[in-house]
Amino acid sequence: ANHELLRKLLDAYAAEPGAAEIDVVLCGMGDQARMLRDGRADVAFMQRPFDSLAGFDTEDVLTEQQVAVVPAAHPLAARPSLVMADLSDVPGLPVARWPRQDGTYEDGPGPEIHDLSQLAQLIALGHTMAVICASARTWLWGAHAAVPLTDSSPVTTVLAWPAHSRSRAVAGLVRTATRL
Repeated sequence: ANHELLRKLLDAYAAEPGAAEIDVVLCGMGDQARMLRDGRADVAFMQRPFDSLAGFDTEDVLTEQQVAVVPAAHPLAARPSLVMADLSDVPGLPVARWPRQDGTYEDGPGPEIHDLSQLAQLIALGHTMAVICASARTWLWGAHAAVPLTDSSPVTTVLAWPAHSRSRAVAGLVRTATRL
């Protein structure tokens, strides 16, 4: 999730009277739902339409467009914007493939990506490109370029928690998130 958004939420919640102590648990792509279901987490940032939100209550926190992240030296990096069709069949620069919710990958030439660190390195080396949320620009460095995608579907970051939860701490965190 967007670390700036997480920092704002944690700081705002900590300032609330009677706020519970929060332990931040980092996890891999798609692990949030499992952690909510098995009780390792009480609340999580997830993204619609990519994550399955079945069985969870949610509060929308941030909606944003997507960007194409390409190697900074690639010709696509010089463009002011792109459309999704511009990313199909770019010689030598296939789109990275993220795991589906069942852990499998779509067929295609791009590398199977497991985490953002791996993705960042492969883009910097000129082996792949990616389509990600605009806020993910915060982890890019000089070897990357983020180019707006004018026809991409928006992505909404949501705060999610098990629908059966009766936790006052979770309710307080959700109230704080809605104020932000």
